Amino acid sequence: MQPLLNIAMRAARRAGDIIVKSLSRLDSLKVDTKGRNDFVTDIDRKAEADIIATIRRSYPQHAILAEESGGSGEDEFRWIIDPLDGTTNFLHGFPSFAVSIAVEQRGRLQHGVVYDPMRQEFFTASRGDGAQLEGKKIRVSTQRTLEGALIGTGFPFRADAKYVDEYLSMLKLVMSTAAGVRRPGAASLDLAYVAAGRIDGFWEFGLSPWDTAAGTLIIQEAGGRVGTPSGAEYALGSNIVAGNPKVYEALLEAIGPLTPAALRT
Repeated sequence: MQPLLNIAMRAARRAGDIIVKSLSRLDSLKVDTKGRNDFVTDIDRKAEADIIATIRRSYPQHAILAEESGGSGEDEFRWIIDPLDGTTNFLHGFPSFAVSIAVEQRGRLQHGVVYDPMRQEFFTASRGDGAQLEGKKIRVSTQRTLEGALIGTGFPFRADAKYVDEYLSMLKLVMSTAAGVRRPGAASLDLAYVAAGRIDGFWEFGLSPWDTAAGTLIIQEAGGRVGTPSGAEYALGSNIVAGNPKVYEALLEAIGPLTPAALRT
């Protein structure tokens, strides 16, 4: 196993243990509001600090971009960290949240880990080595059309909330064609599910780099495609469309014309 991937998995597991152990005391957690419907707890911060400490012990010179503490350091390697993706779910005891850790080298994603601490599932990828779930190779689904597909999404609730009517038009169109639409509430895990073939496609607006960094690499290494609503190449921080190759194209065809110009990248 790649040393960087091994450290990422070790850090994710430690963070997952912190998160799961705190579930018994949800009512006593300190919760702060970062924005509209956007929360952070002392567990987010504790998990993030532990991840960074684990990385620093092996790679003290590497740069960090983490959701709660921001960016630090300058190096050809950068770790992109979401210590608890799905904080709102976590606060309600809804068992859909994850730890997401990715490693870039000179701006190119090289390794990705999404860890589901409730199911104790590791989704991993290293560039050129394929994607794995618990050490076994995974591939995106073979679904060929939007009809009959299971699609994941996320509802607008931050800066993109003003486009909720346009989003609902997209949702209505996809719902009328696909077999089902799911919104579990943890984008990194949704992307990992695309890679594993558990869902066929996904789209969402307003995500941050730490939400998508690991998941996009895992999808690509599993044979899937990731882009923007305009069909352009995906860059961290862009609005995202993903899926197996056929469903990706079908999603673009469905939602692309309904996407406001401001959300097409």
